[in-house]
Amino acid sequence: MRLTEMDCIPCRGGDPALTEAEIDALMPQVPGWQITRQEGIPRLEKRYKFKGYAPAVAFANAVAALAEEQDHHPAILLEWGKVTVSWWTHVIKGLHQNDFISAAKTEALFETNQT
Repeated sequence: MRLTEMDCIPCRGGDPALTEAEIDALMPQVPGWQITRQEGIPRLEKRYKFKGYAPAVAFANAVAALAEEQDHHPAILLEWGKVTVSWWTHVIKGLHQNDFISAAKTEALFETNQT
């Protein structure tokens, strides 16, 4: 099943973080996303560019609505003409399938708004 067709599931503290092999298998489904580390914790991150502030705000709001719908919340950095979105699962201090589902849905939101 494609990630964009899936929904996030509640993640409990005892759930394991994805292995490197699992991450490598999921990365092709989120093109342009990168694994970054902040305070030693891996995150899925991507910066989106826009022609102005208002379109960036609209996209950040759409990502926030997606996060509420999925009950999985990213860090969103809003700047003039840019939005950086970072997904990770706080409770396991790592990456979970939910992060890849959310990244794929974020990408679909961006693509929908560009056409």
